[in-house]
Amino acid sequence: MIREYIAYKGAAFTIEWYYDSKGASPAFQYYKALNAVERIKLLRLLKRIGDAGEIKDKTKFNYEGDQIYAFKPKPQRFLCFFFTGKKIIMTNAFCKKQQKLLKSDKEKALKYKIDFEKRINHGDYYE
Repeated sequence: MIREYIAYKGAAFTIEWYYDSKGASPAFQYYKALNAVERIKLLRLLKRIGDAGEIKDKTKFNYEGDQIYAFKPKPQRFLCFFFTGKKIIMTNAFCKKQQKLLKSDKEKALKYKIDFEKRINHGDYYE
């Protein structure tokens, strides 16, 4: 199975989809299920941070603690983390239903971050 890792490649950052050891990508699967308008909202945010290196508007991109950030193309949320080599790895996504980020969603992102880093260090993340 060919994996599509890169969501957007800009001058400042490359944004990638996280894949687990079985080849599943929770964020990418969620993205593929969105309609065209919802996809465009996310892609605009990815382009902005990928090209400019930052998004100052906290209603569009926010630090959630524990090295986890969120792209916020309303009403969706795409959790991610920064990685060496000017990479942003998108881990999981969901439709926002309440004001505060659910602990379970953040814990998933942290679990995926740890898995990604471990597999990168072992040299077996990318195909």
